[in-house]
Amino acid sequence: MADTKYIFVTGGVSSSLGKGIIAASLAKLLQARGYSVTIQKLDPYINVDPGTLNPYEHGECYVTDDGAETDLDLGHYERFLNVNTSQANNVTTGRIYQSVIEKERRGEFLGKTVQVVPHITNEIKERIKHLGNTGDYDIVITEIGGTVGDIESLPYIESVRQLKWELGDENALVIHLTLVPYLSAAGELKTKPTQHSVKTLMESGIKADILVCRTEHELSDDLREKLALFCNVRKEAVIQSIDASTIYDVPNLMLEEGLDTITLQKLSLSQENEPELIRWNEFLRRHKNPKAEVTIGLIGKYVELQDSYKSILEAFIHAGAENEVKVRVEPIHSEFISQDVIQNKISKLDGLLVAPGFGERGIEGKIKAVQYAREHKIPFLGICLGMQMAVIEFSRNVAGLKDANSTEMQKDTSAPVISLMEDQKDLKHMGGTMRLGAWDCKLAAGSIVADVYDAEMITERHRHRYEFNDSYRETLEKAGLKITGTNPKTGLVEIIEMEDHPWFVGVQYHPEYKSTVANPHPLFVAYVQAAVKYSQSKSSDNVAHN
Repeated sequence: MADTKYIFVTGGVSSSLGKGIIAASLAKLLQARGYSVTIQKLDPYINVDPGTLNPYEHGECYVTDDGAETDLDLGHYERFLNVNTSQANNVTTGRIYQSVIEKERRGEFLGKTVQVVPHITNEIKERIKHLGNTGDYDIVITEIGGTVGDIESLPYIESVRQLKWELGDENALVIHLTLVPYLSAAGELKTKPTQHSVKTLMESGIKADILVCRTEHELSDDLREKLALFCNVRKEAVIQSIDASTIYDVPNLMLEEGLDTITLQKLSLSQENEPELIRWNEFLRRHKNPKAEVTIGLIGKYVELQDSYKSILEAFIHAGAENEVKVRVEPIHSEFISQDVIQNKISKLDGLLVAPGFGERGIEGKIKAVQYAREHKIPFLGICLGMQMAVIEFSRNVAGLKDANSTEMQKDTSAPVISLMEDQKDLKHMGGTMRLGAWDCKLAAGSIVADVYDAEMITERHRHRYEFNDSYRETLEKAGLKITGTNPKTGLVEIIEMEDHPWFVGVQYHPEYKSTVANPHPLFVAYVQAAVKYSQSKSSDNVAHN
């Protein structure tokens, strides 16, 4: 009899149905009933981690406290559960094969022929059970990336089949997320794609215990009965997942459908405690009933794909709700910032955020945006590369270092105000070699950030290779740049502010990674407050002029 229960979430018919949101929503409901829950993502691609992937390929790369570069779904898990994840929560095919090949090279298989079954599947099963074996969790939810039937997902599906057999029916269950499409020409929902998806799953030896059906329209009783009959599940195990106005509605929608109830029944777990969602629902109330609205410009070079800045967008939702303000994010491509864009878009904003990124594309546009925010006293937040652009802009236009740049963009610059860390200079491998994970930062007394955090020492997550060049610190400080946060061990600059500016903050770290529904990030909360104040002052000025 296993102590930890395991839930596997698979997907069928189509990708992008929201397995991560369903997994996070179920986890939230189980957590709200008093169970200790964690979620794991298994990704079928051969990259060892998403760290070297272009954001256009897979959305943002999410970083955990322990420095793991992971899938963006882990961000959803943390935002919903308010519990930290780690490297163990994200496993890729690349990491699995790398581990098995290293074991083979060490001779751990004693001369056996190394095969997908049993060696790869055993490695997958070990990774799945690792979190359960810690003894920290009552329930481990594992999301299987990709779609049932994909060649690359087959070893994971086979591993799930074996685990279900090994653990027993009361200790493991499979939730299959599928699509019930609406054909407008016929005016009806169609169940056949779901039937075929379940059949494909059964061909691999797995029977779905619960069906979660994504749909644009309500599922009728007849339709539920049909799905139950032909997909071999109980009618109460056919769960409707209708399109929602916000992902944060999904836990309540799943509660109404009884997803947590049927899950606990099948796992023979107590349903005695009702889900306690008071705080969650208060967040939703504030989010849906804003008393004001602000528009923030998000300056980046991946703005065509929303998922590239997923954590930033979600952090604004959390901070907006905390302030009872609707934050409208205006994406602005940094490659195409002209005088026209500045006059017609940027000048009308209530705040400006220059986003993280890598490489030289779009850099000069970011610098123009920073300059406008600094000169026109618009609330500004620069994150990672955004902070570095603020340093370069200040160096060029205030400190008189006309050729100031980052060695990432211009190796032979005469004023490398941003440069490569010494331990990075001889690296040949790009993956997993940056400054990653949680690092301490000491805040300067009397600074904006000291007031925001209400603390002297903070810990924030990093993902970057280049740093503020300390040899220019004295020059820039004399010109009016304020260094308000440094790492206590290395002395590396973490935060900059500006003299004579109401709210200008650049941070080398990624505050967005730590923002959750239960704990909106204080930096985003304060930034939204500053944007509201700026918006109100603009309105007052307009009234005075009229």
